[in-house]
Amino acid sequence: MIDKTCCFTGHRRLGKGQLPEIKNNLTQEIMNLINRDVIYFATGGALGFDTLAAQTVINLRKKYMQIKLILIIPCKGQENKWNYKDQKVYENIKNNADKIVYLSEKYEDGCMLKRNRHMIDNSNFVIAAWDGREMGGTYYTLNYARKLKKEIIFINVNKCF
Repeated sequence: MIDKTCCFTGHRRLGKGQLPEIKNNLTQEIMNLINRDVIYFATGGALGFDTLAAQTVINLRKKYMQIKLILIIPCKGQENKWNYKDQKVYENIKNNADKIVYLSEKYEDGCMLKRNRHMIDNSNFVIAAWDGREMGGTYYTLNYARKLKKEIIFINVNKCF
């Protein structure tokens, strides 16, 4: 299953002016992987790139009915402090996921890192929206993926502060 699985990592904040290009590139890269017989697409359910990736997989399922969306959630209630609109989008993604995995019953130190490592450990491919900053969750996740020799596909983004 690992050889048929791709996960996503990326920044929580993406420049609004970049969204159409990011979305287009993301769609193209997912379709390229589908053509390579990738079926499973795992996302961590966070705001930003995770949400965009999940929505893109959901949209592509209309054409590629064989693909599956897997949510790897770091802890139950991760969305509790999000605004109402983001909570509604998250609920829609959860309702459209083929599988949801909760790694912890409640928030605890290291649960986000645990989620990121779980996704890398269980994927052969990684699609990353990374702006080149050498800090933060995306950076550490990419270093872990490199260490494990995963195939990383970059979606170039400008600074995402």
